[in-house]
Amino acid sequence: MWKRISDVDGKNSNKFNTRIVCNKMVSLSHEYRDRIYIRKDIILKLTEHGEMNQTSLLSFCGLNLMKHKDILESLEKKGFIKKTEEPWGNKKMIKYAVTQKGREFCKLVLEPYEEMFPRKERKVEEQS
Repeated sequence: MWKRISDVDGKNSNKFNTRIVCNKMVSLSHEYRDRIYIRKDIILKLTEHGEMNQTSLLSFCGLNLMKHKDILESLEKKGFIKKTEEPWGNKKMIKYAVTQKGREFCKLVLEPYEEMFPRKERKVEEQS
């Protein structure tokens, strides 16, 4: 039996978000995540690894610098993460680390939020 995975808004699409599978749930690497979960993923990953360079952080969290730079800047501006720049040859390496305020924010706000509103699994719908 063939099934279709619908894109984020529930409409079937012939573009990148639709895959035909045979009786299996498929996890796509480019699934939609609410910005609050992206923030939580960043803070948790930094807590787990300590300090991380920008490339590693974005890769581990499945993010794109062009799309998600504003989230990093917002977290830094609010004091949840700190950004440092170190010279690396004729370039600079950007590193991030979580602050104590970021850890507290994750524990007091983000974790209870995810308990109340868990992340949604991709739905598999029968193809008509």
